[in-house]
Amino acid sequence: MTVLVTGIGEMATQDDELGELSDAAMIVDGSAIGWIGSRRDAPAADERVDLGGRAVVPGFVDSHAHLVFAGDRTAEFAARMAGSTYAAGGIRTTVAATRAASDDQLRSNLERLAGELLSAGVTTFECKSGYGLDVDTEQRSLRLAGALTTESTFLGAHVVPEGIERDAYVELVSGAMLDACAPYARWVDAFCERGAFDVDEARTVLVAGLARGLGARVHANQLTEGGGVRLAVELGAASADHCTHLSDGDVDALSGSATVATLLPLAEFSTRSPYPDGRRLLDAGVQVALATDCNPGSAYSTSMPLAIALAVREMHLTPAEAVRAATATGARALQRADIGILAVGRRADFVVLDAPSYVHLAYRPGVPLVSQVWRAGVRAV
Repeated sequence: MTVLVTGIGEMATQDDELGELSDAAMIVDGSAIGWIGSRRDAPAADERVDLGGRAVVPGFVDSHAHLVFAGDRTAEFAARMAGSTYAAGGIRTTVAATRAASDDQLRSNLERLAGELLSAGVTTFECKSGYGLDVDTEQRSLRLAGALTTESTFLGAHVVPEGIERDAYVELVSGAMLDACAPYARWVDAFCERGAFDVDEARTVLVAGLARGLGARVHANQLTEGGGVRLAVELGAASADHCTHLSDGDVDALSGSATVATLLPLAEFSTRSPYPDGRRLLDAGVQVALATDCNPGSAYSTSMPLAIALAVREMHLTPAEAVRAATATGARALQRADIGILAVGRRADFVVLDAPSYVHLAYRPGVPLVSQVWRAGVRAV
C-alpha cells in the first residue's frame, strides 16, 4: 500500500542532494520512502494524509541510552542541585536495585521509557546494559533490550562492582561475561573515566569485544580530559560519547577519524557540568551526534527535542546542525544507512511537528511539538 503524505510546510530531509524542501510531499511505499518532491508533482497513492503545513524531519536516532534498570536516584539528583559534585559511583546504587528486580519489573520500566522516546520522536534507539555487573543480570538486561531494539550494547565495563578486585572484574568482563552477553549485543562499550576504568582496562574489554565481532563505542572524557577519546579513535570505535572535556589533541584525533563525537547535553543539564563546545568540534570537521543518555542517575530524560534545544543554546550549534546531529549523524554513530535521512529507499521513519519549521524545536523549548511519529511506514504516534 502507498500513502501520499502531502501539505508538508518544510521538510528537513538531511539528504545532501535534496536539502530542505518547502511545500513538499512524500510517498510512503510499505516500510520505505518511494518518492519525495514538490506537492504539485506528487503522484497518486492508495491513501492521502494532509499535514496542513506542518514541518517534517527524519525520525530521531538516539544512539546512547541506558533503559534497563530498576530503582530511583532522586536523592542523588537533589544532592547535586544542592551543590554535590557528580561522580561515577552512584551507578552502584542502581546495580543493587537492578539485580533484585524481576524480569517483569525491568521489562515494564524498559517499555515505559521506550514509549516515552517514541512519543518524543525517537524511532531508533540504542540501549546499554551496565546495571547488572554480574553475568546473569548483564545477559538478561541485553535479552530484554533486544526485544525492543536491534541496537543493544554490552556495558559490563560501567564501574567495578563491590565484592570483587579490579583485575578480576576486568578479566570477568572481557571473558566469561562477554561470552554470555555477546550473542545478545551488537556493540561493546566501556566507561573510560576517573572512578570507572582507565585506558588500559577499557582497551582490554573493547579489544575482547571486537574479537567477538561486536562494534566498539566508548564513554569518553565526561569528567576529565583523560584518554577515552583517543582510545576510541585508536580502536576505530563508531562513537566517543560525552566528550565534555577535550584537549586540542582530542579534537584533532576526532577530526581525522570516522569516529562520531556523540554529545549528551541532558547529562550536563542534570549534573551541572560544563557543556562541551559543539561549535569547536564542527568547525574542526568532527562528526557530531546528539543523544539523550537517558539513565536514572545523570540524565533521566527521554526528550530529544530538549537535547536539541540545549545543543543550540549551550553548545553553539545552529538549529539545522542540531537536527542533523539528532538524525543523520546519530544514524552514522550506529553505522546505519537506512535511517536518519529522508530519501527514496530509506526507511520511512519521520516526525511531524506541530510547527511550520524545525527551528521551533529550539525556538519553543519544552513545548510538546511532536504531532505524529511514523516508523517503518506506519503511524506509531
